[in-house]
Amino acid sequence: MKKFRIASLAAVAAASLVLAGCAADTATEETSTAAAGETVAEALRACVILPDADAGTRWEPGDRPALETGLTAAGYDADIQNAQSDTAKYATIADAQLTKGCDVMLLVDYQGAGAAVAEKAKAAGVPVIAYDRPIAGADYYVSFDNFTVGALQGQMIVDGLVAAGKDPATASIIYSSGDPSDGNAAMFFDGAKSVLDAAGASPAFTMEGTWDGAKAGTLFEQAFTAVGGNVDAVLAPNDNNAASIISILDKNGLTVPVSGQDASTAGLQNVLLGKQYGTVYKPFQLQVAAALEIIAAILSGETVTANKTLDDGTPFIAIDPIITTAELVKDVVADGQATAADLCTAEVAAACATFGVE
Repeated sequence: MKKFRIASLAAVAAASLVLAGCAADTATEETSTAAAGETVAEALRACVILPDADAGTRWEPGDRPALETGLTAAGYDADIQNAQSDTAKYATIADAQLTKGCDVMLLVDYQGAGAAVAEKAKAAGVPVIAYDRPIAGADYYVSFDNFTVGALQGQMIVDGLVAAGKDPATASIIYSSGDPSDGNAAMFFDGAKSVLDAAGASPAFTMEGTWDGAKAGTLFEQAFTAVGGNVDAVLAPNDNNAASIISILDKNGLTVPVSGQDASTAGLQNVLLGKQYGTVYKPFQLQVAAALEIIAAILSGETVTANKTLDDGTPFIAIDPIITTAELVKDVVADGQATAADLCTAEVAAACATFGVE
């Protein structure tokens, strides 16, 4: 029985060693060539579909190379493709992969396209791992603990308001969330709301959910107008949305607590500058390591034991996220997830010096 307790970046190296060690036993199927009497090893195929290659997202610079390296090191044939923000392309990629043959599929959902692919894969006897975003019908879901991510975001707003001398129960807070087609968005929002509700907070205005940063800026301008410019804090679902929201706040001469997640370069810069209270740091290597362990377990016939379960019964391998405020940005740099060269531009150099980012 395979259990998962991924808790630190050090676990990535350990997982890689385990996978490399078991690759010889689990990563090949042998077929005989009658004429020569030789044995030919055919690598098991792991099919992966990523959702987009948009600037600022982690998939191409982070997850793709890490997954490819880990799968290859374990002896698997890695077929990793990107749907380029296109549900039709997502389906076409999946059909081609399944036609060629997959021993396991790792899917990052895009606007619900993953559910139909999961159904086809399971009909073909191919196990499905939903990666980062839940997918109906998947065999397993591996991601950071999304409710906790949201709770950390809610705590950013509460702590930021208290630090500013304002009562969360009477503060004017704009609530925003991610795209409702993304199953994670509701979990993020519910987690944030649980903390805000406990503090007596309520929304002065609730924006339409989106992951589109430009759209988030437009929606926030409308919200700003609706509350007459009276904004004490903004619950933003990620750094990308937060950046657009902060640009509107800057234009109106306001600096208020704003939440975020992803520890992106822009997000970390806004945190250092005091324009964003914090960000939720989710080292993708931990998620990759957990996914690789699940794949190895599935392909070796082991049972995977999850530490949580989704409402629909899907086993959920949940990884703990990390809150990052200005004082902790240096830890993200130390982990190799950001560089001082990228962060400490002319505008941010003084803040980097103050918070020891080097």
